[in-house]
Amino acid sequence: MITTVTNDWLTRVGVILLVWLVLLDSAARGVSDPAIGVKIKRLTRNTEWRLVSSIPIRFDTYHPQGMVKIGDAFFLSSVEVKVATKRYARPQGGYDRDTGEGVGHLFKFDQQGKLIAGIKLGEGAIYHPGGIDFDGRYIWVPVAEYRPDSQSIIYRIEPATLEVVELFRWADHLGGIVHNIDDNSLHGVSWGSRRYYRWKMDRRGKIRDVGSVPSRQAIPNRSFYIDYQDCKFIGGHEMLCAGLASYQSRRDGPRFSLGGLEVINLTSHRQVFQVPLELWTASGFVMTQNPFWIESSPTGLRAFFLPEDNNSTLYIFEAVISID
Repeated sequence: MITTVTNDWLTRVGVILLVWLVLLDSAARGVSDPAIGVKIKRLTRNTEWRLVSSIPIRFDTYHPQGMVKIGDAFFLSSVEVKVATKRYARPQGGYDRDTGEGVGHLFKFDQQGKLIAGIKLGEGAIYHPGGIDFDGRYIWVPVAEYRPDSQSIIYRIEPATLEVVELFRWADHLGGIVHNIDDNSLHGVSWGSRRYYRWKMDRRGKIRDVGSVPSRQAIPNRSFYIDYQDCKFIGGHEMLCAGLASYQSRRDGPRFSLGGLEVINLTSHRQVFQVPLELWTASGFVMTQNPFWIESSPTGLRAFFLPEDNNSTLYIFEAVISID
């Protein structure tokens, strides 16, 4: 009798463990699913994206920056501006503006747009979270001053508990970060994504070259048609970034925003694929204005966008992509 009970208990534990491992594996693949990179590179400017759902977010999102989807939950980094930055008449101490005041947030919400949990990130003048990444175990979040050429703190967050670990600080504004699990390195982009940075981690997760001088380690971004708002590791030493830039139709004409996607090789830091995204909200916002998440679907790709500030909507699009 005791043996039967023990065997039943072990069987149940085994089933639970198996389910947990399957769910963990599914979450870990995330945007780094090998099929993602292949499908992304099959996109063209003529690819049809179909809106499948619009979900109102049921809390104040402030100014969204980065987003990842883990299982059925979304994690959103956002900056709450208390006092807007003011530009100086002339640069002071190497800065073009003051720091302003604000609060950095990381929110967790469900598929109905309901807030589940939230934490604050940053300290003092360092309150502006950037684009975020999920590597299958941790969420990576940079938080910076709300001005270029400033200071940043890089955090590693455990999604189940929202436990926060500060990894290192960097003497530049980092607007996004990804973890290249192929060689255990971190990659950051600066204000306006004009510069790339790369840091190698050891097996304990410690950064080897944190003492480097940013100006000596900066790698110029040779692509200029969009500035990156959010980036994700997609495997194969590549990251996918979404963003936008403002253009003028003619010399005295109105300005318009163009959104797009870029795939960057993290070894050479050169673009290997670019495609515009002609998707807008009803009020005219480019879908890639703020954070995004993208995943593989049975028929192609499923993309999630959160382009609006404060009263946001989560827009879900699907595109049919064949990889045969």
